[in-house]
Amino acid sequence: MKDNRLLSRHFKPISLVAGACAAALALTVTGATSSVAAAKPLVIGVSLSLTGDFADPGNAVKKGYQLWVTHVNAKGGILGRKVTLKIVDDLSSPTQVVTNYTNLITRDKVDLVVGPFSSLLTVPASQVANRYKYAFIESAGGGPKVFAQNLTNLFFVQPGPIVKQGDVFADYILSLPAAQRPKTAAYPSLDDPFAQPVADTVRVRFEKAGITTVYNEIYPAETPDLTPIMAAVAATKPDVIVSGTQSLDAYQQVKALIQLKYNPKFLYMSNGANSPSEFPSKVGAANVNGIFSSGDWFTTSTAPGSQTFVKEYLAKFGGTAALIDNSSAEAYAAGQLIELIAQRTGKIDNATIIKSLHSGTWPTLLGTLSWDKYGVPQSQYLLVQWQNGALKSVFPTAVAQAKPILAKPVWP
Repeated sequence: MKDNRLLSRHFKPISLVAGACAAALALTVTGATSSVAAAKPLVIGVSLSLTGDFADPGNAVKKGYQLWVTHVNAKGGILGRKVTLKIVDDLSSPTQVVTNYTNLITRDKVDLVVGPFSSLLTVPASQVANRYKYAFIESAGGGPKVFAQNLTNLFFVQPGPIVKQGDVFADYILSLPAAQRPKTAAYPSLDDPFAQPVADTVRVRFEKAGITTVYNEIYPAETPDLTPIMAAVAATKPDVIVSGTQSLDAYQQVKALIQLKYNPKFLYMSNGANSPSEFPSKVGAANVNGIFSSGDWFTTSTAPGSQTFVKEYLAKFGGTAALIDNSSAEAYAAGQLIELIAQRTGKIDNATIIKSLHSGTWPTLLGTLSWDKYGVPQSQYLLVQWQNGALKSVFPTAVAQAKPILAKPVWP
C-alpha cells in the first residue's frame, strides 16, 4: 500500500504536466497558424510600359508577372505570405521610370522590385534599386549598357546578353564538318544597338574560322525599301546570310530575296523570324521553311514549369499557345527565381536574393540560368529553324526538338 501511495503521488503531477504540455502545444500550433494567416503580404513593385512606345511588350511582361503571382498564391504564397503586385505605368519614359521605382521603394516601401521592359528603362531603374540596396531581377533589358554599369544587384533573366544570341548559330555552323560549312558569308544589318552587334559577333567568329566575308553593310532604320540592299547581297552569291534584324526589316529582307529569286544555303535572322505567329503571316507560310533564328523560350519547351505556364496562361488570358509572347514567359521566369530562392534558403529579402543568385544554378522555364558578378547570364540561347511551317529548336543537340535542315529549301 505504501508503495502504491508513493506511485499515485508521483503519477498525479505527471498527468498535470502532460495536460499542460498538450495545452501549450495546442496554443503553439494555433499561434503558428494564426501567424501564417496574419502574415503581411509580400509586396513586389514594378514599373511597366502600359502606355507609350513600349506598351505592347510592356503589357506582355505584365501578363507574365501576374500569371506567376496567381500561380504561386494558389500554392500558398511565398513562405506563407500572399504575394501582391504593385504595378505603375512609366509611360515608356526613362524619366518616369526613375520616379516610379523611387516611389515604390521609399514611399510605398515594397518588399521587392522586379524590372521594367527594355534596356532603355532598365539602366536608370536598376540604378535606383542599387542605390537602395534592392535586388533587381529583370527579364527585358539585356543590352550592353545594362551590364556596363557593373551592378552587383542586377540579374538579367534570359540565357545570355541580347548581343550574344547569334552565338548559337555560329556554334552550330562551326560544328559541321568542313565540307558542309559555308565558304562565304554576307552580313546585312539594321542600324540598331541590338540587331547589328548580333551579326558582328557571328562575323568575327566566322572570319576566324576561315569563312570569307563578301558583304558587310549597315542600313538605316528609316530605309523604305530593302530590295537594293538585298540585290547587292545576292550579287555576291554568299553561302550564308547572317542578318542583324528586328521585325519589319526581317520581313522586307525575305520578300526581297524571294523577288530576286536568290536562295542562300543558310539564312539566319536575329529577330523577326523567331515570331511563331507574325513571321509566316508577313512573309507567307510557304516561305519560312529552313530559315534560322534564335530565342529563349517556345511553347513546346519541356524546361521546368514551361507546360504549366502554357496551360495556366491559356486558362487566364485565352488565345492560342502560338500567340504567347516570349516577354510573358521571361517575366514568369523572374518570379520562378523568387520562389526558388525562398524554397532553398527559407528567407526572402533583398540581401538573400543577391547573395543566392551569385552562386549555383537555377532551373526555370527558360532553362537553367546562372550569372557572373554583374548579372550577365552564363547560359545559351536556342537555335530555332522553321520546319514544315513550325518553329522548332534544333541546337544545342541536348535540347533540340528536331535535327536541323542542312540546306534551306528553295523558295516555292
